[in-house]
Amino acid sequence: MAPSARDLLARMAPDFPARHVGDLYTDTTEFMRISHGDVIVLEDRHFLVLRDEAERRFGMEDPKFWVKRCRCLETGGRNILKLVFHETFPMTIGSMMVTCTRSPRKETRILDLVHGDDRFMQGVTIYDTAGNPVRILDVVAGKRLDEKIEALEMPHRDYFHGLFPEVLERFIEACQAIKWLHDRGEKHGDIRRDHLYVLYDTGRFAWIDFDYTFDFQESPFGLDLFGLGNIIQFLVGMGQHNTQDMTPSQRADITTDDCSIMFPNRIVNLKKLFPYIPDSLNRVLLRFSLAAEVYYDTAKEFIDDLSRAHDDLSKPTV
Repeated sequence: MAPSARDLLARMAPDFPARHVGDLYTDTTEFMRISHGDVIVLEDRHFLVLRDEAERRFGMEDPKFWVKRCRCLETGGRNILKLVFHETFPMTIGSMMVTCTRSPRKETRILDLVHGDDRFMQGVTIYDTAGNPVRILDVVAGKRLDEKIEALEMPHRDYFHGLFPEVLERFIEACQAIKWLHDRGEKHGDIRRDHLYVLYDTGRFAWIDFDYTFDFQESPFGLDLFGLGNIIQFLVGMGQHNTQDMTPSQRADITTDDCSIMFPNRIVNLKKLFPYIPDSLNRVLLRFSLAAEVYYDTAKEFIDDLSRAHDDLSKPTV
């Protein structure tokens, strides 16, 4: 007879409080039932569930009940287990419509593709007894890039001339990682600034979360490119700049053409706020504005323009 969770934890995790011991799960289909103190069994590995993960965005926590922070009882290490959760939703970008779909099998494919590449989070997939692809992810040893930028306490000018050139260099490397995916016919699918980490040991940037895919008829990789555009706006501005945060005198100089096609209250024409931004860099930002008539079709075009802008950062400005 299979051991109970209590017997298993008494033997493999005697430090875990007996009053919190839950059940064993070999089928993760009903992920809402799996919580703190339960044990997920995947082949010959056992994962003690510590808590549900949550995304922290815009000052709020969004719980992800299908994503579990766990301790592997065999190794004692921490892992994140992503269970199967399907959803589909539309996204509007200007006059364009994009259909986004969560695909656990697509993320499995990406994890296999990027194995050993530290530009991406690492993990493996094991199928539970019901055939669900459970992704066992290594915890990224790093900190979110946006949190590092938001924690800076310095004037924008000092940041832009002192720290930003290296930030941009690292970001270009991260964009090359996305191009590498695109060249192999794959998409990241959910490029956001909270999905890019700075690794503690190397300082390189690493992408996480690959379980979204999208159908964008106008551009097969378009949503990834718009995501990269949102991140470069954030990095150039040392944070986000919205029209509602402007003083009346600042707002008087901002038009709708200066704002983002994805977020109409977000200013992308940052040269109006920081005149020392080179024109070559500001032109990249404006390719993501409501006034843009031409968008990026490939990551290579985006990288080429960013590389030219990086070269211009070392040139004297007026």
